[in-house]
Amino acid sequence: MSDTEKKQLKFDRAYLRIAREWGKLSYCKRKQVGAVIVKDRMIISDGYNGTPSGFENDCEDEDNLTKWYVLHAEANAILKVAASTQSSKGATLYITYSPCKECSKLIHQSGIKRVVYQNNYKDDSGLSFLKKAGVEITQIAELEEI
Repeated sequence: MSDTEKKQLKFDRAYLRIAREWGKLSYCKRKQVGAVIVKDRMIISDGYNGTPSGFENDCEDEDNLTKWYVLHAEANAILKVAASTQSSKGATLYITYSPCKECSKLIHQSGIKRVVYQNNYKDDSGLSFLKKAGVEITQIAELEEI
């Protein structure tokens, strides 16, 4: 591994740790997911899974199933960028779980060119879509320093 690759891996792990910490802000009980969008080594957005603004913070229904309107972490981060003066074109998304197929469309359409994630989501069709769209995908399961 070159010095450049080692440095990139060090940054990737650091941003993933930030995403993991951000996910802890979620009120969801089943799964807490965090995301940060980084461009030119600056965090330009962040998000975690949860209900839309103005709704109760309960993510699960009485059967412990996720309510249909809960927003995923990466969707929240992308929407936050859209409401700002920043652009996610060419950015990297760091997320604690690989994106679902619905969020993968948002990722591609928002111009994000790289996705770094820690854990696999139950459905990998989102990753397949992103690969087909030319988005670079990297999984880093271990976040400890090398």
